Amino acid sequence: MHNTIKELPVSERPYEKCLARGPQSLSNAELLAVILKSGTRNQNSVDLARSVLALCGTDGTLRNLRHLTISGLTGITGIGNVKAVQILCVSELCDRIAKEQWSERIQLNTPSAIASYYINVIGSSDQEEMHLIFLDTKNRRIHNVLLSKGTVNASLVSTRELFAEALRYCAVSVIMVHNHPSGDPSPSREDLEVTQKVKAAGELLDIRLLDHIIIGHDRFCSLKQDGYLS
Repeated sequence: MHNTIKELPVSERPYEKCLARGPQSLSNAELLAVILKSGTRNQNSVDLARSVLALCGTDGTLRNLRHLTISGLTGITGIGNVKAVQILCVSELCDRIAKEQWSERIQLNTPSAIASYYINVIGSSDQEEMHLIFLDTKNRRIHNVLLSKGTVNASLVSTRELFAEALRYCAVSVIMVHNHPSGDPSPSREDLEVTQKVKAAGELLDIRLLDHIIIGHDRFCSLKQDGYLS
């Protein structure tokens, strides 16, 4: 047990190890330790990082960092608000990089392709999120946008805001995508009401609703494929 980083052999100190062999040589705990910078009187920054990673579950999946909260992190001795914010911001930055890379690799032009992308984006979210995909006259993707977070129903999804965004990007059609935190992508009555409300408003503005895709845990439902948009 080494209570401080300085007590570690030089070859095992995260900063020095990174300088000598690059960041790819660092373990998850060592990478996080570099962000944390310091530990406590009784544990060094690497040990503190391991305590943080323990909150990600027994499998230590880094994806679970996105589910950590300020209150959960500050419950760890040695983690205050500053360190908690640093951890959450690094997690969010990594998440955004991954989303951009994933988006660049695929074409969002079929329900299965869209679902494959959004299962990675919101499939494990504990809140419902409504995302929009705007397309041009040739059904090419123009832009993706997060419209809302929270319960998706006809009263909370702002049709005005949805089509304001569509007009902003000169979209001629739109695809709605939202998730069910329960993991079951079967459409609810509220989902169908939202779909019909947006479809009717889009017909008035000559902006077509192409599909409404519901994301579950590794599953999805396309309302177009299931006949709700015919």
